[in-house]
Amino acid sequence: MPVVHRHAHDRELPQIPILKSHHSMAAQRTKRRLAAIMAADVAGYSRLMGHNEAGTLAQLKGCLTEVIDPNLARYDGRIVKVMGDGLLVEFSSAVDAVESALDLQTVMDKRNNNVPATGQMVFRVGVHLGDVIVEGDDIYGDGVNIAARLEGLSEPGSICISDDVYRQVRGKVDAKFDDLGAQRVKNIIEPVRAYRVSRESKKGLVRYAAGIASVTAEKPALAVLPFVNMSGDVEQEYFADGMTEDIITSLSKLSQLTVIARNSSFTYKSRAVTVQQISQELGVSHVIEGSVRKASNRVRITAQLIECASGGHLWADRYDRELTDIFAIQDEVTADIVGAMALTLSSDEQWRLVRNGTNNLEAYDCLLRAREQWWRLTREGTKTAETMLDRAITLDPGFSTPYAWLSYVRVQDYINEWRSNSEELLHQSHDLAEKAIKLNQTDPDGHNALACAHLWMREHDKALAEYKRTIALEPNNARAHVEIGWVLHYAGRSAEALEPIKQGMRLDPQYPDAYLHILAQVYFRLGRFEEATGLLKRRIIRKPDTDISRVLLAATYGYLGRAEDAKTQWVDALTANPNFSLEQRRRVLPYKDPADFQQIVEGLHKAGIPA
Repeated sequence: MPVVHRHAHDRELPQIPILKSHHSMAAQRTKRRLAAIMAADVAGYSRLMGHNEAGTLAQLKGCLTEVIDPNLARYDGRIVKVMGDGLLVEFSSAVDAVESALDLQTVMDKRNNNVPATGQMVFRVGVHLGDVIVEGDDIYGDGVNIAARLEGLSEPGSICISDDVYRQVRGKVDAKFDDLGAQRVKNIIEPVRAYRVSRESKKGLVRYAAGIASVTAEKPALAVLPFVNMSGDVEQEYFADGMTEDIITSLSKLSQLTVIARNSSFTYKSRAVTVQQISQELGVSHVIEGSVRKASNRVRITAQLIECASGGHLWADRYDRELTDIFAIQDEVTADIVGAMALTLSSDEQWRLVRNGTNNLEAYDCLLRAREQWWRLTREGTKTAETMLDRAITLDPGFSTPYAWLSYVRVQDYINEWRSNSEELLHQSHDLAEKAIKLNQTDPDGHNALACAHLWMREHDKALAEYKRTIALEPNNARAHVEIGWVLHYAGRSAEALEPIKQGMRLDPQYPDAYLHILAQVYFRLGRFEEATGLLKRRIIRKPDTDISRVLLAATYGYLGRAEDAKTQWVDALTANPNFSLEQRRRVLPYKDPADFQQIVEGLHKAGIPA
């Protein structure tokens, strides 16, 4: 028996015993058609107008006549309407719509090269394929509304498309599509699955979303993929990951290389991808891959260095040793990679690579397990990490690295107020980091941990000094670069914070979602509210349960005069965390000037939120 599917909002209609002619029924029928709809607007238009009203209007007119009109002529697009700084365009083909959007953003990139940063005109674009209601030259309906909502999810300079469009264009458009998952958008009943469209410039720079992450070809760029666990025991996964992380850390100490951060490399764990795809997505010229087999008291590690352009192997080797030789193996792998890439190390870099670890394998094993738990960034994971680090220190009190990671644990406890003695936690964090440095001055983790403790103790100058020492020891430490920006922001030097944060993002192209919030904080403080909005929306997409990003977005909307949107975000923040407290945030966040935090409160007040 055939099954009839009915939507949830369908209703049974009563029989009406009135007959109408076919002609009269057709006359009353709403005219509809399937169309690809592109919605676009200028990011930060209000800011541009406030800076230079006449110049902005002239620029917008020039964009319409010199860029958009020729673009739409090429792709058979029809402008339905122009609304201030935005426009609605109809296409008969989803492929034409997406290629038009890609072409538009590429041309605008080139156009902006000759315009000062304060006056650059950057578009956000959303594309949807759906049913529209036709009235004369105008179109209406959910198809139009969804395109507009997708444009709202898009960041400056980027394109966001619906799943309906993605199904039509995949394999037909030369672009990369990042799945953003199902999005709940205003006034649309069902969630809309969205994709971000990434593009590559002709200069070979890989751009991500708003164009903040790019890797240049000034020096070899390298990604170390997670080594495959070949032990036949899933419980040994942490060991293979630990090997990979230690090799990344060693290579990150070399200034002649650009080494992609662990966070980005580990996004390829258990994924079948080509080196060419990795090269495009991470902007690297070389990839290292390998495997680890641990059995009884022996370990076998294989590793190979691949040139992405040709796919050829530049070097490969196998290391089959006693488990007690694990540190020597890691040093050999690093040295062999340096030799294969024909790098000449300075005496300072050779000194940095000298390993001062532990001879106690159980202590090292506890450290690897602790790091694996800490990276989960949960209360439970942090607690387990603490137990393992305490054990490592008991087994070898002279092993420096566990002290540094235990310092990180104390800061994490402080920030989240997972313990009652919050101020004491910072002093413990400081002392643990100093202990790590005393035991091993060449370990970047010790200096990074001390910098982190200084920041949350509001000792901004000391924090900057230690972060700079961290980068001197490990130039490719993405996290340290971002956290330098963080310190500068909290110290009231937000304009200086942008470049180190973006440098960290370049070293970690698949950066943690928290970096989006950090950068948004800086833009918010600088009054660049449209840019902050785009970053916060992306952060919420990647971490739907965030409270702090929703609160900051609510404050941002307050300054943009979008009170209803602000109130929605405030309610969603309290839903995500019913215990959220602005006073707790004021108490914990390390602002040098309390007025900087007050800017957030004022934004909420402007939206009518009694915070």
